[in-house]
Amino acid sequence: MLPFSIGIAEMVVIGIVAVLLFGSRLPEVARSVGQSYQQFRKGLAEIQTTIKTEIDDVSSTTANLPDYSDYNDDYEEPSAPKFVPPAEED
Repeated sequence: MLPFSIGIAEMVVIGIVAVLLFGSRLPEVARSVGQSYQQFRKGLAEIQTTIKTEIDDVSSTTANLPDYSDYNDDYEEPSAPKFVPPAEED
């Protein structure tokens, strides 16, 4: 369920406020809002398509890599010289 809902009374109040604010320009404003929303949706769909394409490309690239999980060539951890502090002088 939505966190809020708009009833008939609220729609009427919004309509009255819109007519008072925009008057004869109301159709022009509504058209502009609709076009903006349409452009937003197109941009969002384009971003989603780009992300899905990139994920598919990465998935197909990693699927072709050889499996090195069983590879063992007697690997030894690299070691560093042991640190010995200098002797104290009296």
